Amino acid sequence: MPKEAHKVVVIGHRNPDTDSICSAIAYAELKNRTSTLVCEPRRAGKMNQETEFVLKKFGVTPPRMCTDVNPKIRDVDYREMPGIPGSTSLRRAWKIMRDQQIDTLSITSADNELEGIITVKDLATANMDVFDTAVLAKSRTSYKNILETLNGTMVVGNADAVCTTGHIKIGTATPEMLESSVEKGDIVILSNRYESQLCAIEKEASLLIICNGAKVGRTIQRIADETGVAIMTTPVDTYAAGKLISQCAPISYYMTRDNILKFTLVTPVADVLRVMAKVRHRYFPILDEDGKYCGMVSRRNVIALRKRRIILVDHNEATQAVEGFDQAEILEIIDHHRIGSLETSGPVYFRNQPVGCTATIITQMYDENGVDIPPQIAGLLLAAILSDTLAFRSPTCTPVDENTAKRLAKIAGVDIEEFSTEMFEAGEKLDGKTPEEVFLQDFKVFMCGDIRFGVAQGSYMTRKNLQAAQALLQPYLEEARNKQNVEDLYMLLTDVPKEESVVICTGRYAAEVLSNGFESRPAADGSWTLPGVVSRKKQFIPAMMSAYQEL
Repeated sequence: MPKEAHKVVVIGHRNPDTDSICSAIAYAELKNRTSTLVCEPRRAGKMNQETEFVLKKFGVTPPRMCTDVNPKIRDVDYREMPGIPGSTSLRRAWKIMRDQQIDTLSITSADNELEGIITVKDLATANMDVFDTAVLAKSRTSYKNILETLNGTMVVGNADAVCTTGHIKIGTATPEMLESSVEKGDIVILSNRYESQLCAIEKEASLLIICNGAKVGRTIQRIADETGVAIMTTPVDTYAAGKLISQCAPISYYMTRDNILKFTLVTPVADVLRVMAKVRHRYFPILDEDGKYCGMVSRRNVIALRKRRIILVDHNEATQAVEGFDQAEILEIIDHHRIGSLETSGPVYFRNQPVGCTATIITQMYDENGVDIPPQIAGLLLAAILSDTLAFRSPTCTPVDENTAKRLAKIAGVDIEEFSTEMFEAGEKLDGKTPEEVFLQDFKVFMCGDIRFGVAQGSYMTRKNLQAAQALLQPYLEEARNKQNVEDLYMLLTDVPKEESVVICTGRYAAEVLSNGFESRPAADGSWTLPGVVSRKKQFIPAMMSAYQEL
């Protein structure tokens, strides 16, 4: 089973901001140093420019993307049994099934491409087809398969040869009767009778199989060699040889080649269960990321599925959580927002504090565990606090956030004013960016009763950049509302130095809700200016919730 399935994913909300990603990185580092868990930070969406700047500034590799934690085949404890070559005999395939206690085998090429599957039912059908005496020729059975199945020894001929012609004949009758039944190219099973062996050679049989471990005379060997007739000996009697001979055929002759039901490592378990409910197969092949065969999965494996384990940071809203969170095992939630709609199947460690940033809480947890904060991690935590509190200008900022940031700045070796200016300037650049990219830099969905609404936010150090963002985003809002499947959509363009936000919006209730929530009127261009409003969490969302409840 891939080690990936055992990792605990530490992840923030969709459309992640700097706090979401930096807190995930820092908390995964803390858990790896203080627990037996193997944690990996991941991100639930594309990073914005501000976060990219921060990670590059402190030399931290960006977390891998993870947009879906629905259980997949890679999370299942499937059987990593190797495929077998198509040349394998039916007898050998049956032994593998018996020893491995499995009723389906995957046939693969030398480079692990899936060529087909064979089931125990296929073996039974092949074994019952006893009247197909030409099966070894039609299936081009190798002499090696015959030698292995009959525990035989090659006396004359090449063990690497294959059967290409003839029928299987049992040569226990008199030489006279044998003469009338054997034809050129046949495979003849014989006893130790010299006359019968010579007769089969004279009739130009392709292969003689001498039973009961009988010695083959030198004269017979010489004549057979001169006439191109191969000879094997086997310790089994003619009855056993007759029973086993058809089991020498290669499984490639009987395997299913087309319309094979197979899955990949990233196939959702829900899809697998739907397929399994419709068919009678017990085992199904699995292909890896490169399309190569890597194992077999059964109903039992899927039933015993171990759910993905995740730790959520910087959110506790179902609408903001990564896809499939409800199918995963949530171990912990670390957040600083209002208590949202997210539910868990069991008790979890839930830490929620009224501070300005999740990174502030995680810094406290480093201290509580007696773990020194490395300069790199300190830089990330500092950046998260400055981003979420707008460099201490947001009403969400507490003295704890500011004191924590000053301490982290010393550890990271940066000047807060200089670093925050660089960070915000990097985040507000619009060069070459599409409206969608700008909009999704920090977007969240909220629910009030049955109404689903979305709020995006961007922070700007200059009015010029704010107005440029407004001009870029205004024509895109209605398209974004449809894409995000929300009733109303709001975009907060926050002027950090002036400590106010310009809001542009679209939707059925948007204008009414803004008017009621902030007792304000729109400007001529349809935008709303909200003096003193810089925090989505503490100022904007509470007012919107109250206004929606009054509709």
